[in-house]
Amino acid sequence: MEPLLFGLFLFTCLVTMLGNMLIILAILSDSHLHTPMYFFLSNLSSVDICFISTTVPKMLINIQAQSKDISYTGCLIQVYFFLMIFAGMDGFLLTVMAYDQFVAICHPLHYTVIMNPRLCGLLVLVCWVIIFWVSLIHILLMRWLTFCPGTEIPHFFCEVVQILRVACSDTLINSIFLYVSTAILGVFLLIGILFSYSLIVSSLMGVSSAAGKYKAFSTCGSHLSVVSLYYGTSLGLYFSSSATHSSQSSIGSVMYTVVTPMLNPFMYSLRNKDVKGALGRLRNRGMMVHDGMLASEPRGHYGPQMQIL
Repeated sequence: MEPLLFGLFLFTCLVTMLGNMLIILAILSDSHLHTPMYFFLSNLSSVDICFISTTVPKMLINIQAQSKDISYTGCLIQVYFFLMIFAGMDGFLLTVMAYDQFVAICHPLHYTVIMNPRLCGLLVLVCWVIIFWVSLIHILLMRWLTFCPGTEIPHFFCEVVQILRVACSDTLINSIFLYVSTAILGVFLLIGILFSYSLIVSSLMGVSSAAGKYKAFSTCGSHLSVVSLYYGTSLGLYFSSSATHSSQSSIGSVMYTVVTPMLNPFMYSLRNKDVKGALGRLRNRGMMVHDGMLASEPRGHYGPQMQIL
């Protein structure tokens, strides 16, 4: 199964990076997409690229190598970026994007004033600062743990829950901080998303035009799909009894570490006319540049002509 798994995860990693890079390039190159919504989407794509780079490359090496070892420092680094990039920034960005949808639909006349570039940049900066300190506290607490010789993590990457289970020292403080931070951040962010969409739905109930309702719901469809996939896999794993040493834990982890970052660009590109239009213009621009390079190539020099008498 190793060649099959290696090819599958390598293909998934490449598709994820290519899809998210195309989203970022389309947003940067198209002036129509220089709006707060797509600013947050480009940040989400950047986070997904960085996130899959923290787990899948090491997993590919482990599939091919005879040794599955990872250094203690490398394990802590992987845990830190895993917590910071996925468990933190994805949730924060999805919540900020829900607030952006609320302002755009419920307060369209004040949208450009409320969602100004300064506020958008400040929201992203605050998200990074919060998750930076939460992740740092996790790592500092883990530095006090001790492990028995020959410790093996029954997982395909260093996940904080699995590390706490194989530690030989007391993990009470670590476990308390883990579940408190996950509950506060996860539940708080989910409540923020649900509150924003409850206001959106109540506002749309007063719209008499069916076309207006359909346009608004289609705009929110991509975001709702990503939110459902994110919370359905991450919170379901941490707060359910399935987070054990069984294969269900590994399957759930594969879903939110590999599948979710891969599906995000497809959900936003296939269900969003603006993104599809920007990708089409980006492709046409690339074809024009390629044709221009071919047309400018020298035809070659064949030397002087000979005349047959």
